[in-house]
Amino acid sequence: MKLELHPLCALFPRMAGAEFEALKADIKANGLRQPITTHQGMVLDGGNRYEACLAVGAEPSFVDFPGGNLVTFVMSANFHRRHLSEGQQATIVATATDWAKAQTHGGSRKRDQEEALPLETVKQRAAVSGVSERTQKDADKLVRENPAAAKQVAAGEKSLYQAVKESKPAPTISPVSPTPAQEEYSELDAARDQIEELQAMLAVANLGSADPDERLEASNLIAELRTEVRQLRVNLKAVTTSRDSLMNELTMVKRQCVSLQAKLKKLEAVA
Repeated sequence: MKLELHPLCALFPRMAGAEFEALKADIKANGLRQPITTHQGMVLDGGNRYEACLAVGAEPSFVDFPGGNLVTFVMSANFHRRHLSEGQQATIVATATDWAKAQTHGGSRKRDQEEALPLETVKQRAAVSGVSERTQKDADKLVRENPAAAKQVAAGEKSLYQAVKESKPAPTISPVSPTPAQEEYSELDAARDQIEELQAMLAVANLGSADPDERLEASNLIAELRTEVRQLRVNLKAVTTSRDSLMNELTMVKRQCVSLQAKLKKLEAVA
């Protein structure tokens, strides 16, 4: 009977294509070098090796989970030997944390102690996934609000940045439409845009050896923020124009009040 994958094992993307073919060829030629870890009749670690063994007709060897914390065991066994983006790692940790919390409800004390993991804070989760707290917060929120998209990120089908962006609700407030005067593009505006573009290029370049997925995320975020800044400038000009117009009207009203007060005094004097 074929063993099922443990929920924690299933969080990680499955091998496919040339990579999986290479694993099958190695097992067929050399046998299974590292046994498959099982827990409660399921494959806890080594799902790809198990599938490869079945595919080439090799006899898989098994070892039982040695005990301790399941999440810690699976994360440490997979993060160091898989090419995962930071977005994938953060999303997998966030999903594993939710799974671990679910196991503490209605179980035995022994099971609770076994499954529990000190990942109550963003800082703790970020330490396990090896990402920034901001990235971990994005992954946590995505897992809570859009589990389907989180599953795509964990599988490497889309980046965390893309999934978060697609999950954002459409803005309900329409931007202020600029007047012809507000659309004038001064030399100062052009200079500011050139400076911002150079700063954006420098920021991406300074990422150095960062993960390509994170470099793309940073580049897209910078572009998005630049667009927002430009819109804010247009809105500011509109507000400034409106303020100046109101100030002019207020000045005229004050003058009219002064004039009316003078006329009133003359009428009072005549009376």
